[in-house]
Amino acid sequence: MLYINSIRMQYDSLEQIFDAFNQVRVLIIGDVMVDSYLWGKVDRISPEAPVPIVHVQKREKRLGGASNVAVNVQAMGAVPILCSVIGKDADGQDFLDILSASGLSREGIIDSETRTTTIKHRIIAGTQHLLRIDSEMDHLITANERQQLLDKIKQLALTCQVIIFQDYDKGVLSKELIEQVTAFANQHNIPTVVDPKKRNFLHYRGVTLFKPNLKELKEGLKVDFDPTHSAELKQVVSQLKEKLQLVAILVTLSEKGVYIDYEQDKYLMPAHIRQIADVSGAGDTVVSIAALCVALQLSPQLIAGLSNLGGGLVCEHAGVVPIHKESLMQEALKHNFFTLYAHC
Repeated sequence: MLYINSIRMQYDSLEQIFDAFNQVRVLIIGDVMVDSYLWGKVDRISPEAPVPIVHVQKREKRLGGASNVAVNVQAMGAVPILCSVIGKDADGQDFLDILSASGLSREGIIDSETRTTTIKHRIIAGTQHLLRIDSEMDHLITANERQQLLDKIKQLALTCQVIIFQDYDKGVLSKELIEQVTAFANQHNIPTVVDPKKRNFLHYRGVTLFKPNLKELKEGLKVDFDPTHSAELKQVVSQLKEKLQLVAILVTLSEKGVYIDYEQDKYLMPAHIRQIADVSGAGDTVVSIAALCVALQLSPQLIAGLSNLGGGLVCEHAGVVPIHKESLMQEALKHNFFTLYAHC
């Protein structure tokens, strides 16, 4: 399988692969949001109700949702380009300010008069995540907004080596937009990678790599099975792959690792033992690394292995944070990934 916009070369080392990440431009389409944090400490329980009193020590706002995927792509040395719709509101302006401060372009961002910008407020005491408060709307963007977004996507996609659909069910991605972008990408031989959610789960026909977690796989297909029985997992994945005419499926299985079915290759890769602090953002990290690997046409085992490794590393940190290229590379070197997986 060759893609015109992919970076085709032979790699002699893991370091060379990670250097090649710098040549990749990634178009990221989906629901962007602001992740807001209140960090503090708890010394006592409120006399008004049996809840902890958090004394705020720090406030912070970060890029979230599809924009966290952009941050992860950037941390791997590649160039992310976001395409999304935000509201013309204070949170939307905060989003644009953070985007600019992060060195990311807003050329693919559309302002909407009819929507609010999604923001998630997290309250954290020490490393304990106490509460999350969401402000959002999840109805579909208007037909006019969808056309504006499609025009942006077609313009920017031709400069990119891979497209990520980062779906959070907030209304940016619809059946119509997914079909139009997938057709355009396939026409121009640009690989597509999907992090799905429930509403559009079965709309991603014809994409390159589909990355659900176990819960999304069960809900999307309305099936239940025991993932410890590998034969059942393989059968369900094979059925989905055939149903949607996919090149590959990468299923994240939490502490059980990942399973990849890529063309004729099938591998179940165990997770590495970690001290888990927070699983927030792990899926964003996995899809970011997987997309870069697909753009470089790496082996299925290397795609699964590096993605699995990155997803585990991010869970060691509290809050939604990216994993940087050097950290992932050193971990992969420690586990001898290139020798084990590069030519499988």
